[in-house]
Amino acid sequence: MDLTPADSLSSDSLSSESLSADALPPDVSAASPVLLASRDPALVAEVGRLAAAAGVAVHLVEDAGAALRAWEDCPLVLLGADLLEELTVLRPRRRPGLHVLARVDLLEGCYRWALDLGATSAVPVPDQDAALARLLADVGEQSSPGRVVGVVAGSGGAGATTLACGLAQVGADAGAALVVDADPVGPGTDRVLGLEHADGVRWEDLAGTDGRLGARSLREAVPHRGTLGTLSFAGSLAGRRGASRRQGPDAPRPALLREVVDAARRGHDLVVVDLPRHGLDPDLVGRCDLVVVVLRPDLLGAAAAARVAATCRAVAPTAGLLRGRADDEAALVAAVGVPVLARTGEQRGVAESVDLGLGPVRNRRGTLGRACREVLDRLALGGVPQRRGDAGGRAA
Repeated sequence: MDLTPADSLSSDSLSSESLSADALPPDVSAASPVLLASRDPALVAEVGRLAAAAGVAVHLVEDAGAALRAWEDCPLVLLGADLLEELTVLRPRRRPGLHVLARVDLLEGCYRWALDLGATSAVPVPDQDAALARLLADVGEQSSPGRVVGVVAGSGGAGATTLACGLAQVGADAGAALVVDADPVGPGTDRVLGLEHADGVRWEDLAGTDGRLGARSLREAVPHRGTLGTLSFAGSLAGRRGASRRQGPDAPRPALLREVVDAARRGHDLVVVDLPRHGLDPDLVGRCDLVVVVLRPDLLGAAAAARVAATCRAVAPTAGLLRGRADDEAALVAAVGVPVLARTGEQRGVAESVDLGLGPVRNRRGTLGRACREVLDRLALGGVPQRRGDAGGRAA
């Protein structure tokens, strides 16, 4: 990997006061996710300050031998320029997640040694401590990324948003769950979940955002209730933010939508993406561990669903959820080209539950609740028994 300086980001200057290693957070231990190798008190103090802000513990070592012994123990290694040459002589094994920290005036002299070690980047500290803070925040986020489920209507009126919100409701029983509303002309996931009046950011608030999003920041910023949150559009309910009705806002930029899903995966146990039926982005769909196409129980709806399913299964494991009873389910499945994971009958009480602000799944034992549980159980087992890009759409 080519060694490059960290991205240029503005940051506050480091205090000139020289602090000792005691400035590190009190929970420093060998089990920490960050290894810091340096004897430079100013560098140690700066990393300690940023680590405390990120809520990350740091394991500090002050000589190359100790760094070598802990070399494989932490996902992130921060190596001070003061120990760079000393450690390079010991020839540690190349590893990902290694970053060299140096003052700007020392940075140029570090490149050769850093390249020899296979460092990912050289970060000038304190000049780019925002880049360092981002590294620390990332390693402090969920170490086991969550699962991503995409939900898309096979045809109009199939009920994809209802299913997406139901999946998140049931998933939130076991951990943090987020519904990402990617359909600007849908009913609004915040409305369906009863979160339309909750404070928090909407897509419009993120319109000018560029670069990497923090998982924790996203999780805390969106409208949420307990472990359940959603990122939706403004104006999904009459009277909110001056909107007289759902206005059909602009869709998020594809790059922003993909970045949101990536950040959401890092910060949640379950991410459900309510996908638009038209204009599906293959890069977004490809981020899903499973895509569920909601099917109406008629062959006319199956014809439309087949086109949607073909787009999805080219880049992600794809299955169907049948809403209602089909006269000839085998023919419908053959027409759509994907297996059916679950079925829902008549969804009595869903509209009332949504109107009461309770979300679509009021009873986990109801037909929708059971179907959501079946989908999530299949997701936990690794999705559908199907190869990505399987042109035939058959189970592998």
